[in-house]
Amino acid sequence: MATSTEEKTPARAENSAPLVTSQGTTTIASTVVQKIAGLAAREINGVHDLGGGMTRAFGAIRDRIPGANASAGQGVSVEVGEKQAAVDLQLVVEYGVSIADLARAVRSNTISAIEQMTGLEVVEVNIVVNDVHLPDEDDVEQQQATGRVE
Repeated sequence: MATSTEEKTPARAENSAPLVTSQGTTTIASTVVQKIAGLAAREINGVHDLGGGMTRAFGAIRDRIPGANASAGQGVSVEVGEKQAAVDLQLVVEYGVSIADLARAVRSNTISAIEQMTGLEVVEVNIVVNDVHLPDEDDVEQQQATGRVE
């Protein structure tokens, strides 16, 4: 039995205006979609962080620089066309969380946020789980942040 693509893809917002009209064109930069996707993914309980090992290492260094801001798009790559977008996310999940359920929730929230805010159709959200955050890793991270001597 064949299924249509409509059954697999969440419905787009009914009130989203087209980006190309007779009155002009709206272009959305890939960094905008990247930030929306990163923030939407972080909203889901069970997502500890985004990015691979090197990305998180650079983020830790950036956090120690006064005035530097964490990037909302860390661990997110996107392809944006005139009407569609595709997203790749790299996640670090909390230990004990169902990865399949978490991926489903992250995918749904990401698609919803991008489509509602931009009017773009999200054709896919690929998720790579790079690591599992263990509860005792917080103690080690705090010790590294404060240094050897108190």
